[in-house]
Amino acid sequence: MLSLSEENYLKAIYHLESQKGMAVSTNAIAEKIETKASSVTDMVKKLADKELINYVKYKGVSLTEIGTITAVNIIRKHRLWEVFLVEKLNFSWDEVHDVAEQLEHIKSPKLINELDAFLGFPSHDPHGDPIPDKDGNITKSDKVKLSDVVVNTKCVFVGVNDSSSEFLKYLDKNHIALGSQIKVLAKEPFDESMTILINDFELNISKAVSNNLFVKTN
Repeated sequence: MLSLSEENYLKAIYHLESQKGMAVSTNAIAEKIETKASSVTDMVKKLADKELINYVKYKGVSLTEIGTITAVNIIRKHRLWEVFLVEKLNFSWDEVHDVAEQLEHIKSPKLINELDAFLGFPSHDPHGDPIPDKDGNITKSDKVKLSDVVVNTKCVFVGVNDSSSEFLKYLDKNHIALGSQIKVLAKEPFDESMTILINDFELNISKAVSNNLFVKTN
């Protein structure tokens, strides 16, 4: 049995590894979890003793096979609970993350498998992130950041890189929802801000915003 803290570390390491494609530093983990580097060092030693991670001093941290399986299972639970909260309990997409953070630590595999079936085996959570199946398989996506899309390209908004409540409320305020049709009208060389046409409405967005929107090009 793992503690909540240990599970949170595994999930954080998984996300960092996925982004970087390599072993991650204890400083990166500390920044992700918002804790001290010394605390991370103590925890990764514990996780290494449990054979959930590989840890080599000065070379970084990587998940073992069982560590990856455990992390993916936690992510599966988190994303299924987010779907449940939005679809069945009428939570908005900016309200579900913190609640799902609590629910993801429930240990019952039967509960999660039944929840998956009850929801109709959803493929993505309310933020557009893929939901691992019961065997840990994750559907790969060809999504890209809107900031990387060239002018005059049409695309569809399929997910967010930042799922914070503040950013999701910003999207709601500007009527940007999953499935929205976007066309890049212009890019400003000075600050890389963009003018986009979204659902037939023209909108100026910053580089910070375009960096946090995932799209699929048509």
